[in-house]
Amino acid sequence: MGFWWRPLSVLASVLLVALILWAASGWIAALGFLAGIQAFVMLRRLWQEFRLARWLENPDEVEPPDATGTWGDIFYRLQKLQRRQKASRGRLTSALEQFEHAAMAVPDGMVILNGSEQIDWCNPASRRYLGLDCERDRGQFVRYLLRQAHFLEFLDAADYSRRLVCKSPVNREITLSLQLVPFDESKKLLVARDITDLERVDEMRRDFIANVSHELRTPLTVVGGFVETLADAPDLPATDSRHYFDLMLDHTRRMQHLLDDLLTLSRLESADHLLYDEPVNVPEMAQALKAEAESLSRGRHSVRLEIDSAAWLAGNLQEIRSALGNLVSNAVRYTPEGGAITLAWRECDGEGTFSVTDTGEGIAAEHIPRLTERFYRVDRSRSRETGGTGLGLAIVKHVLTRHGARLDIQSTPGKGSTFSAVFPAQRVQPPPAQESGRLMPLPEQAAG
Repeated sequence: MGFWWRPLSVLASVLLVALILWAASGWIAALGFLAGIQAFVMLRRLWQEFRLARWLENPDEVEPPDATGTWGDIFYRLQKLQRRQKASRGRLTSALEQFEHAAMAVPDGMVILNGSEQIDWCNPASRRYLGLDCERDRGQFVRYLLRQAHFLEFLDAADYSRRLVCKSPVNREITLSLQLVPFDESKKLLVARDITDLERVDEMRRDFIANVSHELRTPLTVVGGFVETLADAPDLPATDSRHYFDLMLDHTRRMQHLLDDLLTLSRLESADHLLYDEPVNVPEMAQALKAEAESLSRGRHSVRLEIDSAAWLAGNLQEIRSALGNLVSNAVRYTPEGGAITLAWRECDGEGTFSVTDTGEGIAAEHIPRLTERFYRVDRSRSRETGGTGLGLAIVKHVLTRHGARLDIQSTPGKGSTFSAVFPAQRVQPPPAQESGRLMPLPEQAAG
């Protein structure tokens, strides 16, 4: 009813005026008046329609029409509808921009394919993983760009629950997991995820299990063989029995050392194993390590100790003792008889360095980056002969990493090696007041 009252009132007013003219001047004057009113209405309507058409053609450039009466109501409601549409379009545009920015930032490669398997859109990560470019390859058939047989079979299968694991076509060092996700009526989303680290971890897990199994198989076989021998020959001479028991004891201790090292690594890698700092008397520890080296060597090597600093460390005493002890025992284990081993503790540019230098056979440069890997050995047979578990340097690396330190390895084949644990300046601290009065042994006094 709100729309009709105004035109009906105008029509009633016109008819009333026409009746008055008819009564006053006759029917010809009344018809002339009505004809004039009709012409005016038609011209006004044409003008308003022209303004409306011009505005609708260019709503962003032409000002909205302004009028009174019924046309004013129409223009007002159209403007109101236009404002709603602009607000809705703004929200949609903002949401679309946010989605596009999010898709651009996603680390996974994303490619939208239409029903014909043509590329509608792809994000920057798809260039890194699949070699696709959104501007260059839009509208191209993905089959023409990625022609690997296993990928084409994956597309043909259209199994949305299946994932394809393959190497990146642009970087063979990257392993990808590809998956198709349906959306809309005919479109598909191809997602490429980098799983190189997961594959590497899985490979490390498989290698770890294989290495542990291999390391345990030999001593278990030896112990089992001797047990069978003793069971089948209870009357063996005492000397033979003693020899067999000694060998079984050696292999049992080897397994025990391996398990101890595995438990140590597990504890160091545990997120619940927090690092609690305490003062560590490195000069005193170095003297104890020298005595330990002499005990392990049994006179087969010359052992020296050089202490050029009285500084202590802030860290975990047990872990640092274990790491430095591994460096010392490795030097004794891999240095031939008659060689020399030098232990040193010094400060340089604020950092504290504990180094172990030997005159062993040295290590080729290609082996050095892998020495801290679990069970990695330059010479497997020789390592087993010396009783190593293959985990010592892995433990050293974990301990030093927890303390913000690093392991520096310098080696020359045929001349020897130097393994240095370098602690950051923030962990190096002066000795307590009661210790500062002690006299530290000079290098020539400490020589073994």
